[in-house]
Amino acid sequence: MKLTVVGSSGSISGPESAASCYLLQAHDGDRTWQVLLDLGPGAVGQAMRYVDPAQVDAVLVSHLHADHIADLAGLEVLIRYGPGAPRPPVPVYGPVGTRARIVQLCGESGDPDHAFTVTTWQPGTPVHVGPFVIEPFEVEHPVPAYAMRITGPSAESAGTRVLTYTGDTDHCAGVTLAARDAHVLLSEAAFQEERDQVRGIHLTGLRAGQLATAARAGRLILTHIPPWTCAATVRTEATGTYAGPIEVAEPGATWLI
Repeated sequence: MKLTVVGSSGSISGPESAASCYLLQAHDGDRTWQVLLDLGPGAVGQAMRYVDPAQVDAVLVSHLHADHIADLAGLEVLIRYGPGAPRPPVPVYGPVGTRARIVQLCGESGDPDHAFTVTTWQPGTPVHVGPFVIEPFEVEHPVPAYAMRITGPSAESAGTRVLTYTGDTDHCAGVTLAARDAHVLLSEAAFQEERDQVRGIHLTGLRAGQLATAARAGRLILTHIPPWTCAATVRTEATGTYAGPIEVAEPGATWLI
């Protein structure tokens, strides 16, 4: 599997990055499969650096806040009116209410049923997209939200590897289960200790480190850091609670998993 950061800004897009979006690719012997994890503001344009967004095999939506799904409206336009249009519908997997949210985003002139086929996550029921097996886990956020445990072919050896993407969540049982023994933990860390006291919304760097330690994750990648939050501070917090390799997601960064 190859992970590419399309956008890593949290809550809104920022001056250096689109909002949440990650490209995951894997080859199954016949072709390369490509899925997008979330599609926040600015992500469709930035995804064009790496892939034709209208030809991805699926968009996997963690939750329905705008900073994770707003560019589904842009993708709908690309599918209906872009080069080669109309394109076949792109599969979208998301929480209950995903189709209605897409309709809201696209407005009266949109036609989401011709652009997307929408499937609702069912906790405990894996989804298969080519060589990827995606397991959704309910996590703690103000709206229904899911972490994704994605198993796919190893980029470096025979067998499979596991990437866990937390989506947006505070530390909870669901995200710990999703992250257990993951080779790579792509974890949001939007909050800072001391500054952000509210619970049940986001992780801090410290709590992301605690999650990685509790789950025995092999590598921690911190993401969803808002423009007003210092990435170095978040990373320093994580080093106090996790002894493994820690990196901060930046647009264009890639990892072979």
